Amino acid sequence: MMKPLFLVGLTLIVSLTVQAQLKFTTVDPSATAAGITEVHSGHLVVQPAREKNKNLLIIMIPGTGGNAADQRFKTLDSSLAVEGYSVISLDYVNQVVTTVCSKSTDSTCFDNFRQEIFYGTPVSDKVKVDSVNSILNRITKLLVYLEKNDPKGGWANFIRNGKPRWDRIIAAGHSQGAGHAGFIGQHYAVKGVMMLSGPQDYLQEFNSPAAWQRQKGKTPVDKYYAFLHIRDPYVFDYQLKDVQALRHTAAIDTVMVQPGVPFKSNRHVMVTDIESQNPHGSTLDTEFNNVRAHILNAIGK
Repeated sequence: MMKPLFLVGLTLIVSLTVQAQLKFTTVDPSATAAGITEVHSGHLVVQPAREKNKNLLIIMIPGTGGNAADQRFKTLDSSLAVEGYSVISLDYVNQVVTTVCSKSTDSTCFDNFRQEIFYGTPVSDKVKVDSVNSILNRITKLLVYLEKNDPKGGWANFIRNGKPRWDRIIAAGHSQGAGHAGFIGQHYAVKGVMMLSGPQDYLQEFNSPAAWQRQKGKTPVDKYYAFLHIRDPYVFDYQLKDVQALRHTAAIDTVMVQPGVPFKSNRHVMVTDIESQNPHGSTLDTEFNNVRAHILNAIGK
């Protein structure tokens, strides 16, 4: 049944009012600590309206070549902040595509790829990232910077003694970033993990997810969620096996979802099959705000 026109208009006004209360900031990575360089743009920081603030932080990690401050992430982060989350889209070293390891005969290729980008450990021959420019240091130094320069922004909720308070942080990411989010969940007890169109860490030569995904992690397995497109060119079946490895289950834990259509499910992998010119990028689209909201609500329970 269609809503009366005045209700549709009222909903739009309320939505626009809430969006107008969001606070957007772009932070030059080099301003947060000596030696950190800008890769594509500043870090994008979006804060929710004070009355809706959930005191939870989503760290959104873009995919290969992704610009943290471009319009797509501004739109995505806005939709998350409207729900009451503080959101950071991170600028980081992401020029090398994850699938550079897909056909490697080195079973540690993905593990080393993730290790070097996240920690800056010099272990990968595919990427070159030092500890200063690692994801971990970029997150940490940005939170320290925000706490100091925006003392009323509530950033003290997310950092203690100069280290991230992972229990108040949701690690999220798209494509390559989905794998980094999963990697964070393996190494730290985060509030939850939301993976969009990833991970891509499947070793084709070994018919197996990368070892780092199969190891026991710090975050409970029921806090890992993914949203995938069945026609993703990076191969849905591989992505699904990666998620199953992270969740330590062989069960098919999927549910089909459609844009804007409400649904109830206790499954951990949301799947769509909508027609799209860009299936891999579709999980970021605004038409799927309902799916991401469902995942975040499930994480928050």
